[in-house]
Amino acid sequence: MHIEVLKSKIHRVKVTNAELHYVGSISLDPLLMEAADIYENEKVQVVNLNNGERLETYVITGERGTGEVSLNGPAARKVQVGDIVIVISYCAIDKAEVQEHKPILVFPDPDNKVS
Repeated sequence: MHIEVLKSKIHRVKVTNAELHYVGSISLDPLLMEAADIYENEKVQVVNLNNGERLETYVITGERGTGEVSLNGPAARKVQVGDIVIVISYCAIDKAEVQEHKPILVFPDPDNKVS
């Protein structure tokens, strides 16, 4: 049997852009993606600490080194620039692997840079 568990989390990043007239998704700085082992087109959950909104979308690679966290398309209505969000990815693992599984937790600085 497989169960869904936390794969990785980018904890408390600041939204840098909200682009309503865009195809959709969340654009992330590749440095954040690499640190959290999150891939382009991967499904993620975004949790907004400012207003309690929770949404699912997919990741698009943003501009490297910029700290970009941009909610695009309909998701742009769920955030304001400057809001603090958590980006969460999950994976399905065999129940026997649960005890050994260690998720990746990324804690960026206030400028969305990985220390």
